[in-house]
Amino acid sequence: MLSANPMHPSQPPDVSLASLRLLAEQAFSRAAGAPLVAGNRVKLLRDAAENYPAWLEAIERAGSSIVMNSYILADDEIGNRFAAALGAAASRGVRVRILQDWLGARGEASHAFWARLHAFGVEVRWFNPFRFEAPLGWLRRNHRKSFVVDGRIGFVTGLCIAQRWLGNSQHGIPPWRDTGIQIEGPAVADIAHAFEATWSDSGPATAKEAVQARGEIPAEGDISVRVIATEPATAGAYRFDTLVAGLARRTLWLTDAYFVGLPSYVQALRAAAMDGVDVRLLVPGSSDLGIVKRLGTAGFRPLLAGGIRVFEWNGSMLHAKTAVADGRWARVGSTNLNVASWMGNWELDVAIEDDGFAREMEQAYEADLSNATEILLGLPRRRPERRLRAAPGTNRVREGSALATAGVIRVGGTVTAALGGHRLLRPAEAGLLSGASVVLLALAAVALVFPRAVAIPVALVAVWLGITLFIDAVKLRRAGRAKSPPASDPPRIGS
Repeated sequence: MLSANPMHPSQPPDVSLASLRLLAEQAFSRAAGAPLVAGNRVKLLRDAAENYPAWLEAIERAGSSIVMNSYILADDEIGNRFAAALGAAASRGVRVRILQDWLGARGEASHAFWARLHAFGVEVRWFNPFRFEAPLGWLRRNHRKSFVVDGRIGFVTGLCIAQRWLGNSQHGIPPWRDTGIQIEGPAVADIAHAFEATWSDSGPATAKEAVQARGEIPAEGDISVRVIATEPATAGAYRFDTLVAGLARRTLWLTDAYFVGLPSYVQALRAAAMDGVDVRLLVPGSSDLGIVKRLGTAGFRPLLAGGIRVFEWNGSMLHAKTAVADGRWARVGSTNLNVASWMGNWELDVAIEDDGFAREMEQAYEADLSNATEILLGLPRRRPERRLRAAPGTNRVREGSALATAGVIRVGGTVTAALGGHRLLRPAEAGLLSGASVVLLALAAVALVFPRAVAIPVALVAVWLGITLFIDAVKLRRAGRAKSPPASDPPRIGS
């Protein structure tokens, strides 16, 4: 993958190659904020048909502890199957803890569902519930999906726990396409530590679970991985994805459920494609979140013009978030290729550096393309945009609820460009401008005809934000005074 340094022909090729690999490993560690951990066994799990049985088996065999990062745990047939398994584990003395995202749970499970888990002894904490003093805090979600059982076996995935991932054969609804992995080995410690950090931030201090260090977990295989635990503003996955786009030499194949690429990342993909790299992007043909689908589609033209091949999945919802490059690097996890996932949420991904696993990922990707349609520049779309049909009796998925940030940035960037003229707009962005213009004109009409209908909500929001900022200012001043030294005992110079 890496060649010898042509500037030093006298240097032995193997020495130069080893040096370049060390530099690449250092670059990846710094970009991702995660070290490369050797000695793991990694198994690729496709769709709910492979993921759910593996999770349930691990839960049923648990002897001491189960920790679970959950975004959606639905009160339906599959959700209740997992609830029963988790409750049974707690009843036999296993400590079971669930960190459930507050927004992801809205409309998915009843109070009685969670009460049953509590009755079994399952500990549940709610991540980032709505708070009056943080009006926009709900935009940042714990979007991670992971399990760790007995500190020895871990799962990192894009799947939530709900019937729609299995589909509904009686109503002709196929299962969702998604991807996860099972890990055994020292890297499981990193998944467990990521859970403990968010658990401790989501409730009162309790007796901490003893989490094993990497060195305390025996090697189970020969695969090296990085566990990328992204938090808001850290952008570990974004830096990793951009670095892979810059280093890829042959192939870069991406699958994403809610693609709304940042301009800098789109440019990285275009530069790779124009340099001869086979860059492909597989996205849903129909989506549970139509607005996000339209925002992503508006960005296809610069990708296609730059030589990137774009494909739309023909089946039910494509929910996977994966990448594979050069038959060497792969990434599986919860991070979507949009600003909400990269910079706003808590996300969890595993980057795998192994030729065998990468080949398996490439084979899975090629199988997916056999059920996809390629989008070609200059040709009309093959069908009108449609929303994904949900199974009867199920709630609309909340999986992309926090993607408002990505949408606002995309629409805001297009409107700003139209008004400021700082970049050339493309025909695909006409829809975004039309929608923005309709909203603004409608708002203006309402303001002219019913001024109070606009003034009163704006005033209430202003009061809310003003009170919130004042409370924050008071807290900061009090904290500053508490840390300041007494006036009678000024600090001495040189002390």
